[in-house]
Amino acid sequence: MDQLEQARQMIDDVDARMAELFERRMEAVAQVIRYKREHGMPILDSSREKQVIEKNTARLSRQELKPYFEDFLKAEMALSRQYQAAVLGRDTVAYQGVEGAFTHIALMHLFPRGRALACASWSEVFAAVEEGRAAHGVLPFENSHAGDVSDVLDLCYAHRDLYVVDVYDLPVSQNLLVLPGTKLSEITDVYSHPQAIRQSEKFLKSVGLPCHSWGNTATAAKYVAETGDRTKAAIASPETARLYGLEVLVPNINTDGDNTTRFIVIGREKPVDGNRFSLLFTVDNKPGTLAGVIQIIAAAGFNMECIKSRPRPGHPFEYYFYTELVGSPNEEAAQRLLNSLEAVCRGVRLLGIYTR
Repeated sequence: MDQLEQARQMIDDVDARMAELFERRMEAVAQVIRYKREHGMPILDSSREKQVIEKNTARLSRQELKPYFEDFLKAEMALSRQYQAAVLGRDTVAYQGVEGAFTHIALMHLFPRGRALACASWSEVFAAVEEGRAAHGVLPFENSHAGDVSDVLDLCYAHRDLYVVDVYDLPVSQNLLVLPGTKLSEITDVYSHPQAIRQSEKFLKSVGLPCHSWGNTATAAKYVAETGDRTKAAIASPETARLYGLEVLVPNINTDGDNTTRFIVIGREKPVDGNRFSLLFTVDNKPGTLAGVIQIIAAAGFNMECIKSRPRPGHPFEYYFYTELVGSPNEEAAQRLLNSLEAVCRGVRLLGIYTR
């Protein structure tokens, strides 16, 4: 047996032992599941996962392997969470659209073993989570070129019992999809979601094609495929093209080459750990009140990465504000900040805690 075969035999032996140890670990996870079910505990315990990583990486004798072992542990714990979610019946994830939509693609990245629940609208996603038909919901929140998805932010404001528990940035490639063999000169109409149309406006103007708003990118592609009409095209992803038997006629038509959409994950359980948190707040419509809030945040030492204003439902020409701050909301300084804001704001609400 040469050196390569010896090394491979050693790997096979280690893998065999790891398979046995993996089963033992999952048996212990099953005990954790039973305890969490009985006590109504959340699946994710970030502080516990942090302890596991610190304790086990410290056991390494070769510290150059630490980042690789850390990734191994994170993947192992992610599988544990997925298993717990499945056993506890908390693995259903709602999204708006159909299979192949960008939100569905994001969902599969975030919940690779989750059960996807398709909804007709964003409000139905919120309702599914609120009513317990889904443990989480995935929604588009902001695009690097087209800006924020205001309707989703308004739904976050309206649903006071739901939290943003995670965020995910998905690089989005918009592509012109057509029936196989179609030429650009044959196309007379393009269909897609308004955000995708805005993201591709420079290309669309250059070819002079009229656009029609559709529910989402995947349903637009499905419509083009079902009509069998070579004069119609859709703007969507290459994954969607493969799903509905279309082909990419013109790739990467988005105006911004670095086109990224941020998705949020909503849930009923209040998150407890992360390096960023978001707030919703309202203030009296008086000079200096908003400036005062910003000064309080700055004085507390938190970096405000963004602030947005939106019309306050039911209150004409009044507004609520969304802001995202860098830092842990569990730090003492963050608690002092929230207390200070409550003293000057008409209302303050912690919307989300997450890591990115």
